[in-house]
Amino acid sequence: MNPENPYEPEPAEIIEVIDETPMIKTLALKPTSPYQFKAGQFAQLTLPGVGEGPFTPSSSPLEPERIEITILKTGILTDGIHECQAGQTLGLRGPFGKGYPVDKLDDKEVLIVGGGVGLAPLRALIYALLARLERVKRVSIKYGARDTSELLYKRQYDEWAGTKKVDFTCTIDRPEPGWDGNVGVVTTLLENIDVDRPNCIAFVCGPGIMLKFVTQALMEEGLTPEQIYLSMNRRMSCGMGKCGRCNIGPYYLCKDGPDMQYSLIKDYPNVF
Repeated sequence: MNPENPYEPEPAEIIEVIDETPMIKTLALKPTSPYQFKAGQFAQLTLPGVGEGPFTPSSSPLEPERIEITILKTGILTDGIHECQAGQTLGLRGPFGKGYPVDKLDDKEVLIVGGGVGLAPLRALIYALLARLERVKRVSIKYGARDTSELLYKRQYDEWAGTKKVDFTCTIDRPEPGWDGNVGVVTTLLENIDVDRPNCIAFVCGPGIMLKFVTQALMEEGLTPEQIYLSMNRRMSCGMGKCGRCNIGPYYLCKDGPDMQYSLIKDYPNVF
């Protein structure tokens, strides 16, 4: 980030465009200088002449020379970004936010719950944890999408599931030919969940309705609000606490989050 003008984006060249699903693409960017970020922090991505928006990198924080951002096509800005090709230049600001509390996960069981494109910010967390597996007890990944065409990063599932101290389970909402995995919304993967409840920290990212029901399911399974972190990326705009769009009670998600401990925000209205 430019310390003299934090509003000025840094040029970043698109070096690869990966089609993830019919509505989701991952852009691999080469920033002018290494983009140092923590898993869970977000960037402001600028499409010149159109605008900018907040997106959380989905790549490894240990590879600051190549930043991957996974983007769901939802409107004018994302429509334009989806039209971009390798060789074009976008703008990059940040990083913003605090990121996931990775340093507090030593000797913990880490439960990662993602829905749809919500796996994108969590992938950066997975990369960070894979780099320090000797310090955690276990990483359990639960992921769901409406159908197989909407599943992200399918090329990595076997790698995650085959890594020592890591387990990966996937579900789709409705049965379809050829699918022999779990069928049902992602909360069905949390029933009688095999985790050490008192020693578990959960990280959840997905649509607002999914955050609500996953939080309820985790608490029914015995986790406390202090053990649950929710990714609240959808609320942010400016990234610096100026516009006031992302506040929940006294917290500005762009500065205090975007991943918030549920115990801090649960008593304020419109959390979900």
